[in-house]
Amino acid sequence: MFRFHSISDYHKALQNGQTTCVEAVRFYIDAITEHAYLNAYIEVFEEEALTKANELDELRAKEGINTSLHGVIVGLKDVICYKDHAVSAASKILQPFTSIYSATATQKLIDAGAIIIGRQNCDEFAMGSSNENSAYGPVKNARDTSRVPGGSSGGSAVAVQAGLCMVSLGSDTGGSVRQPADFCGIVGLKPSYGRISRYGLIAYASSFDQIGIFANNIPDAAVVLETIAGDDEYDSTVSTHPVPAYSSSLTPPPKAYKIAYFEEALNHPALDPTIKKEIKNTIESLQSAGHDVQPVSFRLLNYVVPTYYVLTTAEASSNLSRFDGVRFGSRTKKEGLDLTDMYKATRSEGFGEEVKRRILLGTFVLSEGFFDAYFTKAQQVRQLLKQQTDTIFTNFDCIISPTVSAPAFKLGEKTSDPIEMFLADIFTVYPNLVGIPAISIPLYTHENGMPFGLQLMTAAFNELTLLQLSQTLMAKQDERI
Repeated sequence: MFRFHSISDYHKALQNGQTTCVEAVRFYIDAITEHAYLNAYIEVFEEEALTKANELDELRAKEGINTSLHGVIVGLKDVICYKDHAVSAASKILQPFTSIYSATATQKLIDAGAIIIGRQNCDEFAMGSSNENSAYGPVKNARDTSRVPGGSSGGSAVAVQAGLCMVSLGSDTGGSVRQPADFCGIVGLKPSYGRISRYGLIAYASSFDQIGIFANNIPDAAVVLETIAGDDEYDSTVSTHPVPAYSSSLTPPPKAYKIAYFEEALNHPALDPTIKKEIKNTIESLQSAGHDVQPVSFRLLNYVVPTYYVLTTAEASSNLSRFDGVRFGSRTKKEGLDLTDMYKATRSEGFGEEVKRRILLGTFVLSEGFFDAYFTKAQQVRQLLKQQTDTIFTNFDCIISPTVSAPAFKLGEKTSDPIEMFLADIFTVYPNLVGIPAISIPLYTHENGMPFGLQLMTAAFNELTLLQLSQTLMAKQDERI
């Protein structure tokens, strides 16, 4: 029977004739069907995936494996475009819509030999922390189906967690890759802002959004990152920094790292006691191993969530103005309306409650009389956060923190209180505000049986150190197991 442990092991099995790409695709199609109750996939590209797998098997017989993601089965969050395939951002307003081009990240996957197996469920327009805001219904956590998988990339996280693909691409605007990775007990990587092209990613908040990666281990995340990262003529905000060979550089040089942690984070009243205890144990373990781990005061911590929601909703208000029923997507069926009323009816019917809430909030903070009080002030706080972050990384290699304040909560538990849902993002929005890379790695199990992780952050475009230290910590965890 087909088993998947890592991309490297999979490629060895292909080369040794122990399996085929067709066998792998059939395994995942069967697994998706068997686990349909998790609601991780919106659509599965069964026929197309099998055709591509057969082509790769024939090519390998002639040439061997000569691309980094040959035959790797990948799922895409339903905000990442794939030419001639539907994309809806899990919203009624984009039904039906077929993308006329592929996102740069999608195209790089295909060029590297990956097989796209389907599009995955998410919170509508990537707005949410529980994957309960989708027009297709909520996604369920495979560890405990009464609990949320996290959001907004919940379907992409659950697909990797439950073995419904090898890796997934999600998007991370304020934790939408790292928080569901934490809830599902897998690796979730958000690279630096601009490390991966955003071309073909449906925008939520353009100065925050970044495509991220879900994987079972660090080497898989590393090989996907080096494949899809890099310059792109279609995205003026993408970085031109060279892309290191992450996957072949995961063994760090022998050195003692200087690691910071925020006192305010570990002493925050919202932090679950078990999470606090386990992270303190990790700090002690790192110190025992010879690393210099020190507390750093971060007095702006309580400002990051309000700053994030002022700025992201403002950008969302602008970005989502294009969904009006005229250019693409659905339009109200009501007749006899003038243009303005048609806009209102279309958007009222097409958008879900959470998206409407954020558009209204964003429109308010951008309005005359409130712009300086909210938007301008939030930009000033963002700049202060950036300056403080730069100062920290002049003295430290890495910052560690909780990924979340508590493990996965029950479905429906927080839907009636949007403020409580917003506050759940307190530890994840900070890296997006300042544009640095961050990762959640699955190191712990809560006393209630649910997994949770540790968040690591490094200076902008220093993903190599982030991956190396993550690999070291996960290897030590494997030794303990």
